[in-house]
Amino acid sequence: MTSAVSGDQTGRAGLDKQPTDVARMFDGVARRYDITNTVLSFGQDRGWRKATREALDLHPGDVVLDLAAGTAVSTEELAKSGAHCVAADFSLGMLKAGHRRDVPKVTADALSLPFGDETFDAATISFGLRNVADVSVALAELRRVLKPGGRLVVCEFSTPTFGPFRTLYMEYLMKALPWVATRVASNPEAYVYLAESIRAWPDQEALARKIDAAGLRNVRWQNLTGGIAALHHAVKPRA
Repeated sequence: MTSAVSGDQTGRAGLDKQPTDVARMFDGVARRYDITNTVLSFGQDRGWRKATREALDLHPGDVVLDLAAGTAVSTEELAKSGAHCVAADFSLGMLKAGHRRDVPKVTADALSLPFGDETFDAATISFGLRNVADVSVALAELRRVLKPGGRLVVCEFSTPTFGPFRTLYMEYLMKALPWVATRVASNPEAYVYLAESIRAWPDQEALARKIDAAGLRNVRWQNLTGGIAALHHAVKPRA
């Protein structure tokens, strides 16, 4: 049996989230990533992307960073606002899989973003913060590249608020999700990591504290689909 603590040769990253393992894993799932997400979320992923765009309150002329953009399907949704949206991701394979999406794409490490200070009016990271090796450093980098008054929205898996539903959801994560992934995903083992990383992720309040500790203010959250996912909103102080 391989350990979930560190990566293995199946293309599955470990919970230590070594960058090379994470990048290799996402390169391996890139080809069928979008359709797999839609199947595993029962189509909820589309609504989550729309909710993220609305939460950012984007306007034409805004410059927006979509970090951990994957195939840029989320960036394409953000661009509906008329804002100038940049897709950034650590996995070159994911960006290549989204090559038909007409948005700027940049290879970027969340722990050392290749952008200058105070570049963006808004930034978001959807289902990617959970995959970085150091969440505090990633949040500090997002704060750095935001302009004063800039908005951050983190869309991430979270903890369902209703006890019986939470129990059912955890059963799905650990048993049904890996089984479904074997039928639709290009690298089913990666979705074992997905389930384990969601189970180990902080709940809504704990993540809010991490965001506040990174120097972002007015932190609040909005539950999606009963808390399966949550949007955390924050603002970079003006002074």
